[in-house]
Amino acid sequence: MFCNLMNQEQNNMDSYLSLKREIQLARKIQRQLLNGEKPVLPNSEVSGFSIPARMIGGDYFDFYPLSDGRVRIIIGDVMGKGIPAAMLMILTRGAFRSAAEVTQGPGETLTSMNKAIYKDLRTLNSFVTVFCADWDPVTGNIVYANAGHYMPVLVRENLEAFELPDLKGVMLGGLPDQVYQEKQLRLLEGDTLFFYTDGIVEAQNGKGEMFQIERLNETLIQNAHKTASELETIVIETLTSFTEGSPQRDDITMVILKVGKGRDDQC
Repeated sequence: MFCNLMNQEQNNMDSYLSLKREIQLARKIQRQLLNGEKPVLPNSEVSGFSIPARMIGGDYFDFYPLSDGRVRIIIGDVMGKGIPAAMLMILTRGAFRSAAEVTQGPGETLTSMNKAIYKDLRTLNSFVTVFCADWDPVTGNIVYANAGHYMPVLVRENLEAFELPDLKGVMLGGLPDQVYQEKQLRLLEGDTLFFYTDGIVEAQNGKGEMFQIERLNETLIQNAHKTASELETIVIETLTSFTEGSPQRDDITMVILKVGKGRDDQC
């Protein structure tokens, strides 16, 4: 009897260690996918950063260089956390990569993605919020489409911060046969465009207070002159200070686009 118990305990330990190794491998794969090569843009900078609430998460960002010099930017948030959300994140990434190759703009991209993964998301009773944008570093034009995600914050050199003009759209997996509309805006030299997921504005301190969009805007305005990498660090440090050691409840993800000096605004 004693030997059987010891063997069972050893088997349980072996299973635990095996599962832990597999989760660590999944985390490594996810980090490699999220930390892929960032596009090099003339006189501009784009960067992304993500911290999962658990070992692996369901937030997603990506960059896809287009043949005409534009770059397609996407950020998304899968419903849920942990391994199930991470699996759906990979599904979302595959749908984006496939769509980005053949679609003309972000609206078509989201439409194609929804068609590709709608049935899978409904089967799993899940959905994904996504914001997609095409940035042209030569003309300064940004064209965007939205599938139920937070609108990015635009910070101007005059220290003004505001969300991009609202564009509503149903989350991926919400309804079949959705056609996503687009809007266009011209960014100026010195602009900072901040894409984010709800893990930032909904982060809570020990009193249950949320970080909220107002604190985010203030942080961005105060540090708009920083580089994208520096701004990433400052946002995380500000969140850490605000939460005062409270457990991270949700994945935290951001993408920062900075329009550099010297771009020809007369194109």
